[in-house]
Amino acid sequence: MSKLRILISRPDRIGDVVLSTPIPREIKKKFPDSYVALLLKPYTRDIYLNNPYVDEIIIYDPSDRKEPFWERVRQIRSYNFTHAIMLLPNEKINYLLFFAGIKTRIGIGHKLYQFLTFTRYVDRKKYIPLRHEADYCMDTARKLGVETDNLDTEIFLTREEVKKVFDLRKQFAPEGQYLIGIHASSGNSAPNWKPSEYRKLLLKLKKLGNIKIAVTDNLIADELRDIPDVIYPNVNLSLRDSIVNFASLDLLISASTGPMHLAAALKVRTLSLFCPMTACSPKLWGPKGNKAHIMLPLGNYCDSVCNSDPKKCTFEGANGISSDKVYSEVLNILSVENNVTVDPFLHDF
Repeated sequence: MSKLRILISRPDRIGDVVLSTPIPREIKKKFPDSYVALLLKPYTRDIYLNNPYVDEIIIYDPSDRKEPFWERVRQIRSYNFTHAIMLLPNEKINYLLFFAGIKTRIGIGHKLYQFLTFTRYVDRKKYIPLRHEADYCMDTARKLGVETDNLDTEIFLTREEVKKVFDLRKQFAPEGQYLIGIHASSGNSAPNWKPSEYRKLLLKLKKLGNIKIAVTDNLIADELRDIPDVIYPNVNLSLRDSIVNFASLDLLISASTGPMHLAAALKVRTLSLFCPMTACSPKLWGPKGNKAHIMLPLGNYCDSVCNSDPKKCTFEGANGISSDKVYSEVLNILSVENNVTVDPFLHDF
């Protein structure tokens, strides 16, 4: 069999790109001599830097009207790819890879433009609705002959970044405190607390001994600014520098959002607020590969409060998710950890 040269396309948001990281690993396990490249937006390339299963990262943003289409066709054609996997249906990328001469192309769903370009596809319509997104994505690799159920996500740090993580822990938690990150924003991608509720939780946690708190957002909400003895490590940082900061945490508290998946891929423990509705369920979007704690509203909360619009939900009300409930869960986690700082998982080198 000739050497496979595979292009994986995922021009998407942070969480979606993180959930694609098992695919190159499992392809390389099945085809160790294969050449694997990723087609990503500029912002998310940092997720795949230093990944030992990836031979090349190609930057392309299909939403950028200034992108020279035919120049990109020639660039991709020069790699002589034998196969392409398109994890996000996108007409422009579909035609890009078709004109680049990639013989076997596998997409999600079955759009008209896929039929016109003879693209093979993975059909989701008959699948279980609450099957995890990472598993659906892996189906495209299974079309190539990959056989796996390992969906653990991974981000790989360089030696210098590993050293920086340990230095950051000494800086952020100089007395060996348990380092908790609070990420209050979600880009309106999922139900989430108002910043004021995160502030309530933060002030409760501050009263505990042997705890340090970092607000990990790039842009800090007014309610969370300038709180004494709180760290704000990610303000105006690049994604890669933020990733290193996330790796220094013992626990990240957030809604279902990209940083949750970053933390999971770095093997940092997460405590995440989720909606049980199918489109937002942790069974579909939960973190993969770490110690994860999921908090959900009680009973029929979603049907009675959100009216099927989870993006407007803030988990308020008696059966929702309050800062008191999350605080109690943090206490349970700390009791399991015996209040001893747990070093973040770092890959062996």
